[in-house]
Amino acid sequence: MAAKVKKGDKVVVLTGKDKGRTGTVLKVLPTENRVVVQGINVVQRHTRASQTNPQGGIINKEASLHLSNVAVADANGKPTRVGFRVEGDKKVRFAKSTGEVING
Repeated sequence: MAAKVKKGDKVVVLTGKDKGRTGTVLKVLPTENRVVVQGINVVQRHTRASQTNPQGGIINKEASLHLSNVAVADANGKPTRVGFRVEGDKKVRFAKSTGEVING
């Protein structure tokens, strides 16, 4: 099945502690139905000192969100559902609210 949310998309968080905030998708985990969004769902990881991180300590990083908790933002920045249609010989994604093609 084609992906409705892709890396680089601008998304709006629908539920949870970051509800209403927007961010860019950094990573999509299709097998787990999850996405990692820049600056959203930031958690603190307590890390042990290692070769790559000799200091160790507390590191802030983005945790993944379930796909159902995010929606692609349309041109106005509002959440919208995504549909597919064929234009010429290409299958493209479009915003259901405005009908505009989502590039990416």
